[in-house]
Amino acid sequence: MNALPSQAQLTQQIAAIREFNRYYTARLGLLRKRHLDGEFALTEARILYEVSAQPKVTASALQETLELDAGYLSRLVAGLIRRKLIRRVSSDTDAREKPLLLTATGQKAVARLNEQSMAHIHGMLAHLGTAEREALVASLAGVRALLEDRQQAPLRITRLTAPNDHALAILREYYEAVHVVQRDKPGSIQQLIDEPASGLWLAYRGDEVVGCVVLRKLAALSRASECKRLYVKPSARGQHIADKLLDAQEAYARSQGIEWIYLDSYDDLKAAIALYEKRGYERCERYNDNPQATVFMRKYLGP
Repeated sequence: MNALPSQAQLTQQIAAIREFNRYYTARLGLLRKRHLDGEFALTEARILYEVSAQPKVTASALQETLELDAGYLSRLVAGLIRRKLIRRVSSDTDAREKPLLLTATGQKAVARLNEQSMAHIHGMLAHLGTAEREALVASLAGVRALLEDRQQAPLRITRLTAPNDHALAILREYYEAVHVVQRDKPGSIQQLIDEPASGLWLAYRGDEVVGCVVLRKLAALSRASECKRLYVKPSARGQHIADKLLDAQEAYARSQGIEWIYLDSYDDLKAAIALYEKRGYERCERYNDNPQATVFMRKYLGP
């Protein structure tokens, strides 16, 4: 077990980190009014970079990544839109969100920023030898690993034994996101949880619920259940949480003797359909009377 640092040691460590912060913020030019002496402030440049690296990133995901105040981020994004550097588009999966894309002007601006940044870092490394550059990069990776491991709580997938407020809240969010007409009531959720070859899973990041998925036994089909309500909060996407939810669901289905998992969707949910196809789901005939569904799929789990 690691010994706790004394107050004197902790004070010294904090001072050392603050000293390094002062050094690298000046060395990297982060204190200048304009990033790389160009046309953008540092935060504006970072937003452009994130939109370039993650086409159709949402404002909520940007806020999570950059750890910015929502109002401040909104003002910066609005300014970049007015300058015709980014634009809002329709979401493939969530009608409430308006993801962001670079315009042609924005793409040119990011290309200039990348060239300027590469030249700036090249100049910083010019006096270092190969071994020294490798040591520097390894040290940076080590710092990031130490800090990240302690910042992000581990993901936890839980199968519920009774409905709770977390489950009801994320299901409501899912219903609104994809405009679900046929919604579950608390009583039907308990029945679903109790029924064999069925269940409700939640994905927790620390104490926060960030995703859900439902498995429902299909009475009309032999050894078959249905995947429903797969949803991950916009701020938690890009972390393979949907895959982990589906992994837990499929493992449980196999343990219950289920050979086929079916699902329905509709054409506008292109990202979700692509995920299902990647996981081995194939198109099939309509198997239910869901009025919203236009796409029907199934996956063979084996005996």
